[in-house]
Amino acid sequence: MSEIPAKATESEDPSGGARSRAAEEAAPADMWQSSPPGSIYDYIKVASFSLSPGGLIEQWSLRAEQLFGIPAHRAVGLDPIEAFVDPDLRSRGQRKMAEILDGREWTGVVPFRMPAAEDGSRGEEGMAEVYVMPTRTAEGDKAAVCIVVDVRTLRSIETDLAASQAIFGQSPFGFLLIDTDLRVRRANTRFASIFGGTPDDHRGKSVHDYLPRAEADRVSATMRRVLESGDSITDMHVTGFVPDSDERRHWSINLYRVHSGSGRPIGVAWLGTDITARREAAREAASARRNLALLNEAGARIGNSLDLETTARELLDVVVPGFCDLATVDLYQALLTGDEAPPKLADGSAELRRVAFASAVSDAPFGGSGERVELGAVHRFPFNSPCADALRTARPQRVPAEEGGLVQSTLAVPMVAHDTVVGIVQFARTKGSEPFGDRDRDLAVELAARAAVCIDNARLYRREHERALILQRSLLPPGDPEASGLDIACRYLPGNAATEVGGDWFDVIELPGHRTALVVGDVMGRGLRAAVAMGELRTAVRTLALLDLEPAEVLSALDEIARGLGTPGGVQQATRAARQPRDADLCEVYLATCVYAVYDSVTRRCTFANAGHLPPVLVEPGETALMLDVPPGMPLGVGGEPFEEVEVELPEGALLALYTDGLVESRDHPLDEGLQAFVQALTDPSRPLEDVCDHVLNSLDTRHGEDDIALLMARVQGLPTESVGDWTLPREPRSVGRAREYARAQLLSWDLEPLVDTTELLVSELVTNALRYGEGEIRLRLLLDRTLVCEVWDAGLVQPRRRRARDTDEGGRGLQLVGLLSAAWGSRRTPRGKTVWFELPLPGADSPLTDPAEALLSLF
Repeated sequence: MSEIPAKATESEDPSGGARSRAAEEAAPADMWQSSPPGSIYDYIKVASFSLSPGGLIEQWSLRAEQLFGIPAHRAVGLDPIEAFVDPDLRSRGQRKMAEILDGREWTGVVPFRMPAAEDGSRGEEGMAEVYVMPTRTAEGDKAAVCIVVDVRTLRSIETDLAASQAIFGQSPFGFLLIDTDLRVRRANTRFASIFGGTPDDHRGKSVHDYLPRAEADRVSATMRRVLESGDSITDMHVTGFVPDSDERRHWSINLYRVHSGSGRPIGVAWLGTDITARREAAREAASARRNLALLNEAGARIGNSLDLETTARELLDVVVPGFCDLATVDLYQALLTGDEAPPKLADGSAELRRVAFASAVSDAPFGGSGERVELGAVHRFPFNSPCADALRTARPQRVPAEEGGLVQSTLAVPMVAHDTVVGIVQFARTKGSEPFGDRDRDLAVELAARAAVCIDNARLYRREHERALILQRSLLPPGDPEASGLDIACRYLPGNAATEVGGDWFDVIELPGHRTALVVGDVMGRGLRAAVAMGELRTAVRTLALLDLEPAEVLSALDEIARGLGTPGGVQQATRAARQPRDADLCEVYLATCVYAVYDSVTRRCTFANAGHLPPVLVEPGETALMLDVPPGMPLGVGGEPFEEVEVELPEGALLALYTDGLVESRDHPLDEGLQAFVQALTDPSRPLEDVCDHVLNSLDTRHGEDDIALLMARVQGLPTESVGDWTLPREPRSVGRAREYARAQLLSWDLEPLVDTTELLVSELVTNALRYGEGEIRLRLLLDRTLVCEVWDAGLVQPRRRRARDTDEGGRGLQLVGLLSAAWGSRRTPRGKTVWFELPLPGADSPLTDPAEALLSLF
């Protein structure tokens, strides 16, 4: 009403003033109060102006200025027809103006054009709906008031209303219009279909009528913040229930402030969509990703060790707390004690040991099924328990929760590997966590199966490792080896359970003439194959040592044997194959390193030969340790290269050490550092030899477990001069009697009278044979140590051969007699001929002496 020009009158009604005053008196007091913007006029462009009796603009409202863009000082006094109507339509407009000024009302749509701007540019064109009402001036002249509405704005409002109605009514999302009091002013059909009733039934309700109290308070606070700040909220997740359903639903809502045409906030628009299915799918996808990540982690972390208990702990490290809150692993006790396979009792009540426990919420093991079991305890599950049923059927079982306990959901999953149950794992979730579902059960079965395979592999590996270790130990010298003129100490340390057994070995072999062979070797490779190859080579070494070959000859023969180990036809086939070009099969190649030394206790000289092994270490009294310069040669099994010998005289009290590479080399310590540390560890060789061995092992890095360790140490204690009798005899018959005299006198000086007769008889036989079949001078030597050894030397190369004489033969029984009366006898080659020897036990020894008379009679 404020836009109506003040000078215009209502109509041509003579009594209009009286009616106006009466209506004003009868109207409520607040009808004419000024109200804030927000009416329909905020959206519709409505303007007014008045015409004078002459048809010129007399008054120009502010809204007219906004609609036509012409200020009042320019508009007042203009002819509206001439100013706003196109020239082609002005004649018609003039006729209408004359009718209006004659007192007629008129309504119509009129095209108009803005007057030219001050800069001369053409004005804009438009359409206006004009309502003209005749009035009279104070003088009684006829005038008019014009109400103008922009038609384009009306058409736009119509379009917006239609679009808004379509969006609001046909939207597949729940749509609410909430006023400033946070109450629903309008709801669409989709929202009503979810919460029941018609859209009109929801008018006046608040969010507390739809959501739980806590959720409703949160949403109300958010809407209030949107209403006050104008900041929109996108993808806000709301949880609640729909009528007549206990299913929890999830919605994603968008909130934004709604304004009037004048910009005043009038409420909040709520646009919501049901995302329950999407959240469930997302949860399923997240669960699948989590399960896949857990399986990947299990594949990477489980089975890195070949130890049963460690593998069980690795499983629990993966599942706690990522999959469950508590977990235990029980393995069959038979597995842990080394049986071939776990017991297959049908009732599932065999003994088990709890080998692993993990908890994210408590340190005390849970009972699961039956009484509580401590870590490491051996126990049985009751026959009717779910765990026993799982072991019996090899299928997972759910364990009922204890009343008032911490655990609410437990899965008992058997650990099955290669159709064999090796144990059981229990997964538990505490109250507050989600109970196990079907997907969780399938994942638990997969995790238990992977761990079971690793545990079974560890079991098989441990069995093979123990067998190889037993085999290897059985092939090593039993007890403490003894040797003439040497104090022996040895150590053998196998690798740990995580590494396969190696092929390290050592040996101490007694040779004729109070000589000793010291052997240390290492077969390349691991496992039963290396242990068996080591056993074959060790047996071959002992056999070759009995032939009394030189060290270089022993290694040459061993080299051929090693080449024949991987060939079906043996040594000869390997030799022929080596001469022909062929593709080498590395899986069948046996290589080994070995050092072979022969020590003579009479001369204290030691002869070394080396086949690719580490050098021996010698510590002389009062000197620092040094590594002997023994040509290394090629490893056994390579072939084609001769071996060299080095002879060293060892002083009395010297210390000799032979060893394998596991003592001086590891992943963290290179070989050079290990050798230097070994040499430095031998600083006090005068201590007891057993103490020296322990000091070396404690000083070096011997606990790495990466390889076997063999250590053989010998302290030189040469045969005293008074324990040796040595004579040279000419090649004449009288030498036989003289030899008997020498032997008798020497034995009587050693207080060995019980051996005199036997020794005289056997010396006579050997010297006689040397005179008859040998060459050059004859040498007689008696050696006294733990046994009595007699040696007869000559320059002949023909070795004596024992044969069985017929009853009618007059001779040929001498060597038979030697064999009957002596504990051992034999012959060996020397650089200048040969030596024939025999050995007799000392009186009081375990082996009784043979009566010479009975031995002679037994020959006939």
